Amino acid sequence: MSDADLEEIRKTRLAQLQQQGASGSTTGGPSASGGKDDQRKQQEADARALILAQILLPEAADRLGRIHLVKESRATDVENRLIMLARSGQLRSKVTEEQLKELLGAVAENDRGGEGAGNIVYTRRKADWDDDDLLDLDNV
Repeated sequence: MSDADLEEIRKTRLAQLQQQGASGSTTGGPSASGGKDDQRKQQEADARALILAQILLPEAADRLGRIHLVKESRATDVENRLIMLARSGQLRSKVTEEQLKELLGAVAENDRGGEGAGNIVYTRRKADWDDDDLLDLDNV
């Protein structure tokens, strides 16, 4: 194929994509509202990332990123708490890795304390015989 053929294919494909995009946006169906939701979520995620970049030192941001890979719910809880502290003005300087570890410990303890998760209770049966059991053997 020559360059002219490739260029012609690109132009026709671009025209097809533009036509599909124009017809999809005029319908106003669920895909349009889904796009707005996705855009809003992306903006919120960008705002969160910007706030966290301003209040975390690079080492703490790296640690939070690794935690996000392992346990996303815990990282989100920590991020929410950090953002809340920053908005209320309780953070005097950027958060260090040690401060982040303390905050992680507090969040972990809060999770454990509220539900009682992690506590295993064993209920053991009695191993010895009752007097009633001996009476049952006499009747056999």
